[in-house]
Amino acid sequence: MRTGAGVHVSQCAPRALPTPRLSGLLGRLGGMTAPLELPAARLPDPAAAPALRWGVIATGHIAEQFTATLHRATASRVVAVASRSAERAAEFAARHCIEGVHDSVASLLAAGGVDAVYIASPHAQHHELARPMIDAGVPVLIEKAFTLNADQARDLLGLARERGVFAMEAMWSRFLPPYDVLRQVLAAGLLGEVVEVVAEHGQAMPTDPAHRMQDPELGGGALLDLGVYPISFAQMVLGDLADLSVRGELTATGVDATVGVLARGARGGAARLGTTLRARMPNEALVIGTEGWARLGGDGAPFYAPTTLTVTLADGREATAELPAVGEDGLAHEAAEMARRLAAGELESPLMSWADTVSVLETMDAVRAELGLVYPGEIA
Repeated sequence: MRTGAGVHVSQCAPRALPTPRLSGLLGRLGGMTAPLELPAARLPDPAAAPALRWGVIATGHIAEQFTATLHRATASRVVAVASRSAERAAEFAARHCIEGVHDSVASLLAAGGVDAVYIASPHAQHHELARPMIDAGVPVLIEKAFTLNADQARDLLGLARERGVFAMEAMWSRFLPPYDVLRQVLAAGLLGEVVEVVAEHGQAMPTDPAHRMQDPELGGGALLDLGVYPISFAQMVLGDLADLSVRGELTATGVDATVGVLARGARGGAARLGTTLRARMPNEALVIGTEGWARLGGDGAPFYAPTTLTVTLADGREATAELPAVGEDGLAHEAAEMARRLAAGELESPLMSWADTVSVLETMDAVRAELGLVYPGEIA
């Protein structure tokens, strides 16, 4: 693995991210006042992570976000971009001061000089684009959903294990400080036995049949783009999901418009999950236990990019871990996690393990089977 030694970061000096500020509300227990205190996030500052030379494949909105964030909030730099359109690649490179411009994955590989590659294309292209990178020994960060289905993920991860190459799904929420606080709260048993996870993600997306969210050729629909957030959240808390009950409807183009899921978790507890591309939802997440509950979102920020985590206990005590809005710079945490794991010589991250990625895709495969949704790329 090549280090990022000699990486030149211009116009984008790394900045320190704010640390959590904890505020507690006092409850009364038998006439005595006892504060509830939440743990501090343990995640290192992304700016302190080892510097990597990144390549980016695709030039859409999420690639723009990732590149700009990397340059603002980390010591790393994107040094190469690849797109099927040489013109789009050149325009993207000019906006972000990127030296290497390529019109194919093969060209990017032949040029070399990258320590890692971020794949930001639509879901249907992830497997095709990631496989040659892994086969060539290049570590990959693949935008969620990792692939169209679990079989494609198993193929990529099997190859990664065979080649000894790092691979990770870019489920950016799992790497954010409030999620680390929640994991500590759950590990400490503060909520008691988890009874239920409730999470939703809905957005009012364009109805144009040509839009990628409506296009089955690109893996469109609510589930893989929006629903992956609540499903991944529930899997993080409850473990693998099973005993699914699914309700939903399809768009005129044949992709999922609205989906509701009831499920059971391997570690106990139930899940109530929802997603739609027809309307904006409150986009909150709750973890409800026998001794209290935790809420992400509900304060104007969505649960997948939260500014607060509030824990309310059955005895009346409440505390909130507060963070300034992460905005687009939240993507810095996943890039920093990958850089740290690469420096340690590891192949995966425990925050979004290979088993987690496959589990989430298996759930989405089961949901699509209930809806009768098969993508064109899966038919062969």
